[in-house]
Amino acid sequence: MNKIIEEARKESRTLLSEIESKQLLKEVGINTTEIKLAASEEEASDISQKMGYPVVLKIASPDISHKSDAGGVKVGLKDEEDVVKAYKEIMASVKQKFPGAKIEGVSVQNMAKPGTEVIIGMTKDAQFGPVLMFGLGGVWVEVLKDVSFRIVPLTRRDAQEMIKEIKGYRLLEGYRGSEPVNITVLEDMLLKISDFMEKTPEIKEMDINPVFAYKDGAIAVDARVVLEESVSR
Repeated sequence: MNKIIEEARKESRTLLSEIESKQLLKEVGINTTEIKLAASEEEASDISQKMGYPVVLKIASPDISHKSDAGGVKVGLKDEEDVVKAYKEIMASVKQKFPGAKIEGVSVQNMAKPGTEVIIGMTKDAQFGPVLMFGLGGVWVEVLKDVSFRIVPLTRRDAQEMIKEIKGYRLLEGYRGSEPVNITVLEDMLLKISDFMEKTPEIKEMDINPVFAYKDGAIAVDARVVLEESVSR
């Protein structure tokens, strides 16, 4: 069993933190933003300075999965003053909205350059097992629900068809002067996730949203992994 999953199992957790989720992705060969945990505003400032501005702060709590709804996300922080202010605002907002939540601190992340936003997800179907999803990411996935699905394991052809099936495919090709994205990189990501899901039955759900896709690569900006309930007694 993977060490990150094993550790969560020991703590009787089914929801992995964003830091743990991104560590899993990196082990699979998926490019992600740099991410570190800060337990205080001083630590957040120190990590930000070493990481290089601009940075993003996100609340780190096993009890809060939708961080934005809690006022737990601050982006585009350009200096130490921004970071200290953002840390205080995040803590105040979270304590007000989720007074009983366990707070570990904040995650500090480098700010990825904007790209075309896509989503890669995985859920388990009672009949077919792991099913991969691909579509336009960010808010678009909620508004347009422009997604495609395939049963794991995927072939290269499956990944190609999945990407071309979405209505927003023209955006990926480069629409009205926008930059085309590297489709092969997205196919590779789907295949890596498919392979990982096949070998890791402990994972119940995975949500990588958004992935910023560029002409020369792609990077996972946010990730969420949910484990199956432990069957051990």
